[in-house]
Amino acid sequence: MAFLIQRNGNYSIQYSVGKRSKRKALRTNCKQIAEEMLRQFKSAEYQGLPSPLPTKTNISDVVGAYVRKMRTTKTVKSAKADVQYLRAAFGECCEELEYSEYRKGARYDKKPVRKGKRAMRVIEKSCFEAVTTQDIADFITGMVDAKGLEPTTANRYREVLHTLFSWAISEGRVKMPNDKNPVTAFKRLREHAPQISYLNLEQIDEQLQALEYHRLVQTAVTMYIYAGIRREEASWLTLADVDLHAGMIRIRAKTIGGDMWQPKTNKNRVVPISRSLLPYLMRYKPAETEQGWYFPSPRSHAWWDPDNLSRAIRVANKLGGLKWTCLEYRHTFGSQLAQKGVSLYKISALMGNSPEICRKHYAALVPEAMGDEVEFGAAILPKTDAKMSPPVMIG
Repeated sequence: MAFLIQRNGNYSIQYSVGKRSKRKALRTNCKQIAEEMLRQFKSAEYQGLPSPLPTKTNISDVVGAYVRKMRTTKTVKSAKADVQYLRAAFGECCEELEYSEYRKGARYDKKPVRKGKRAMRVIEKSCFEAVTTQDIADFITGMVDAKGLEPTTANRYREVLHTLFSWAISEGRVKMPNDKNPVTAFKRLREHAPQISYLNLEQIDEQLQALEYHRLVQTAVTMYIYAGIRREEASWLTLADVDLHAGMIRIRAKTIGGDMWQPKTNKNRVVPISRSLLPYLMRYKPAETEQGWYFPSPRSHAWWDPDNLSRAIRVANKLGGLKWTCLEYRHTFGSQLAQKGVSLYKISALMGNSPEICRKHYAALVPEAMGDEVEFGAAILPKTDAKMSPPVMIG
């Protein structure tokens, strides 16, 4: 037997389990809503189904379980990025979100907040089900205010949190109030049009000449520019992946030394070696390593971390007064192909992106042949005589 009781204006359901009496708070002071929740509770109890009432689960339990599941379905890099977003939202609430020993120093724990910005705060609630849309809004807007986030980054926080709550409702056995994801009601921020920076042909020559005495770094940059590969893809290239005879660079999943790696989109692809890239690859002589790395670390001849590779590029460019980055090199590949008239579908296949991403970045550069589409009416040449005829008045 279950029935409603009201205390301090809020309703609860009183029911019995065996000989023990239990009470479940409904978190509402509306009688009609409380009666509907009581009806659902009685119906589920009669049919032997799980209770439809909101559960009460520790935030650490839900987030920890989600991170463990996420690490089995996402790439290492993607999962690591999402963990950073979740850590910003909930702090180190569970073991899965704790910093490693290397990152627990004062350098990371005591970052000052810029003047004029309010302090960032994590989402703190008594349980996971108590998190509301207002809590999500306060957190994201607070991050925008404190860190000056761009709308794209703020929307990424929203996306990660929305995925977390969706998983908790569908697979995590969490019963949210009214079965609603609290992030859904928080609308995405309006993003700016993407500003794509890339090198023109003269700048490409200037960049490669500046790296003439850094053969390994120069070869990596030529791959970024003329093959459109990512930093991490370059770091994981082996000698077998670069086939000069077939004229192909193979970006594919592999396991080396017990470490498994796969491309960002989980799809292997092949990029043809262009005539501009081939001379640089032919004169480049990779150092011999046990694993056969194409770009081994200059110091240890082991795998070269992408961040260290980028640092080497920055140091080499600094001597020539250049400030271009790996992302601009990759955008150069897509932008130059788009201006050449290559279809966005082909560009997406070569770069390992979705057609929608390429359309967003490079559509404005495609030389669409639409000159004839804007013509209508008879072609009338403007009069050049200084004595123009007066306009004819109608009516």
